[in-house]
Amino acid sequence: MDIKINDELRSFVDPLTDIEYAALERSLQTEGCRDALVLWRDTLIDGHNRYEICTKHNIPFRTVHNNNFASLEDVMLWMIDNHLARRSVSDFQRGVLALRKKELVAARMAEQAPQEEGDKNAPADETSPPWNTREDVARAARVSSNTISQIERIQKAATPQLREAVRTGAISINAAANVAQLPEEQQIAAVAGGRKEL
Repeated sequence: MDIKINDELRSFVDPLTDIEYAALERSLQTEGCRDALVLWRDTLIDGHNRYEICTKHNIPFRTVHNNNFASLEDVMLWMIDNHLARRSVSDFQRGVLALRKKELVAARMAEQAPQEEGDKNAPADETSPPWNTREDVARAARVSSNTISQIERIQKAATPQLREAVRTGAISINAAANVAQLPEEQQIAAVAGGRKEL
């Protein structure tokens, strides 16, 4: 079977830490791949890390198809919801995913907006909650609206090094939001200085 990896979809899945990757690798080598990989048509949409490890070690795996999606955007929204429901996703990761979903839903709603202002019969997207407030996004991410504000600040102003530090838990969301207000050089120096400096 020729399984395709879509890099844009792959970016929805945060890379595992070295420890998480090693634990998953050990589990797959001793117990096999218990959960099926999910495909949309021939594109992998769930199980990227398992697929990589199984391919590397020739571990057999099963696949299931979910072809109920009309577009790549539908797949993205499904992937976000799927990851938001996982216990192992950090508050920061959930916040980033919820903000990404807000962007996708806003873009979809803009496309579906009636062409003429008075058209009240235009279809509404009833499958999504309202995503027009920070509270809506915070509720979906299961964090406070203040935390969502801090994550937005980090996303906009933090250097890649600082974003990685908060993603891996080396710095708290609150501290990262404060460090993100510093000039780039100071952010990089703070991350290089380690947890104590941060």
